[in-house]
Amino acid sequence: MGGGPTGVELAGSIMETATKTLPSEFRHVDTSTARVILVEGGNRLLGGMPEEMGARACRDLEDLGIEVRLSSYVTSVDEEGVWLGETRIIAENVFWAAGVQGSLLAQSIGVELDHIGRIIVNQDLTIPGFPHAFVVGDAAHVINPVTNQPVPAVAQGAIQMGKHAAKLIKHDLEGGALEDRLPFEYKDKGSMATIGRGKALASIGNRTFQGLIGWMMWGIIHVLFLVGFRTKVVVLLDWLWNYISHERGSRIITGDPEMHLKQVRDIVLWEDVDQTS
Repeated sequence: MGGGPTGVELAGSIMETATKTLPSEFRHVDTSTARVILVEGGNRLLGGMPEEMGARACRDLEDLGIEVRLSSYVTSVDEEGVWLGETRIIAENVFWAAGVQGSLLAQSIGVELDHIGRIIVNQDLTIPGFPHAFVVGDAAHVINPVTNQPVPAVAQGAIQMGKHAAKLIKHDLEGGALEDRLPFEYKDKGSMATIGRGKALASIGNRTFQGLIGWMMWGIIHVLFLVGFRTKVVVLLDWLWNYISHERGSRIITGDPEMHLKQVRDIVLWEDVDQTS
């Protein structure tokens, strides 16, 4: 569940594995019965990206055979599946990708928190009333003065906050006045999400890229941030081979080696049933 970049990428990867990778390795398993349902509480996917990107992501996922349910909230999860209000979805596997939650430490220090448990900080990233206590990353709720929106809980936000806090600490150590501290301004370097083979979305500045071009940009940027030339080449060749062959190189075999057959589930969706029944 969750229609952000993680949920979108996970849904696309699962469907591609079921329809492209597994059929060639498990010939007696009917993978055509695989069903992937993506549940999002908001009214569109990829809320942190431009609206047209969310619409494109929805179309691409549906083209892969994924069912997208918008404006739907999960109210209960059990061993049989999930409840969306009074709608029951039978599911063998449930993946939760519905965002981050603030650290439990934040709840123990008696300061004001936002709805997901992040500490509401001043523009210089300090806790109100504690000018020398800085909070950064997923634990901080700070408004970006450029957009008047909260800084998203992503890696680039945390990195920028950390650098800004370090500059302010250096400023203080050099005898600078508290009132001379510069406010934190988040610079959005762009966001990306891959949906499947040859399908990705990228938003950089005022420009957006989709489809194969977006997928190639996603791959190139990820490779550029890897450490070491050899690692970059190996990853690039591995991705190229996966693109051509539909194979997944990694295999992990764990658990009980004995075969335990489970009763085959009917692919059924219970609509508008009473949860007490």
